Amino acid sequence: MPESSFTNQLVASAERLFGLLDRFSQARVLVVGDLTLDEFLTGQVERISREAPVLIIRHETTRQTPGGGANAVYNLAKLGAKVKVAGLVGKDSQGEVLRQIFEVAGIDTRAILIDPDRPTVTKTRIAGHARQSVTQQIVRVDRKSDDLPDSDVQLQLADEIRQQLDTVDAVVCSDYGDGVLTAPVIEAALSHPLTVVDAQKNLGRYRTAGVFTPNLPEAEQAVGYAIKNPQTLTKAGQDLLALTQAQQILITRGDEGMSLFDRSGAEHHIPAFNRTDVFDVTGAGDTVVAALTLSLCMGASFWEAAVLGNLAASIVVRQFGTATTSIDEMKTALQTLLEEFEGRGE
Repeated sequence: MPESSFTNQLVASAERLFGLLDRFSQARVLVVGDLTLDEFLTGQVERISREAPVLIIRHETTRQTPGGGANAVYNLAKLGAKVKVAGLVGKDSQGEVLRQIFEVAGIDTRAILIDPDRPTVTKTRIAGHARQSVTQQIVRVDRKSDDLPDSDVQLQLADEIRQQLDTVDAVVCSDYGDGVLTAPVIEAALSHPLTVVDAQKNLGRYRTAGVFTPNLPEAEQAVGYAIKNPQTLTKAGQDLLALTQAQQILITRGDEGMSLFDRSGAEHHIPAFNRTDVFDVTGAGDTVVAALTLSLCMGASFWEAAVLGNLAASIVVRQFGTATTSIDEMKTALQTLLEEFEGRGE
């Protein structure tokens, strides 16, 4: 779709888009995901250690935020939705912290199970700075298990998911490859009529889910070839629909925007709304999924839902680390976008 045509469609849809944002708080969503705690430890570099050629850092702050699938959960809550989460944490302090963060945000955590054999996935980033200098990451320490959950834990989680299905408008599968989304869990999640899948690989495991949201590298991995021009992009969209049996595919393409494909053969392209103030794309896909899912829950068309997902992502990439946005921020950004297009005379 040429950008001028997109602009006309955006302006014509403005009132409806604002109306969808107003109704986000009515949506009820269950997220099934790989739950991660992101830790950020920062301090000032004091000197080089005499024990080894390494920096000694005087600790200043520790910040803990939801990461991985937990970031998708948090994004939905910050957009006003009624959110439930199903997943696994370890019998450790990190799992307790993650649960507390959710509960403070009003998220229903009853379907989070404790897996005593596996730690809560935790990514600890240690950063340091000299006086009057920028803070830079020095090392990242990951805590996780490569073992799958015990079969009894898998079945228990699947049962927890099935008990929630009638109480929500949509299910989001946020698969970061950390072992929570096993076959029984996926089967339970796909029992809901509106399932949105955000998976880094093995998309075929979610065959028949309604909507998939791969980014460009994930789409290329799934189809097995590079997406480097409009022809291969169209082919990839069609091949992904065939692979997944999905109703709709949304490929997020960074500063190239988004491309939408559905089973009717329709294809739409949405330009990036923010190409200049991009500081960190970490977690932006979770934000896209959150806004897209809430829009679909409220009856949006796939195009409208993708536009609002794109809008939400254009806000969070302005911030470092995993970030969230709000309805008010999205309304302001939408108004600014409309004024920008009108100023161009398009």
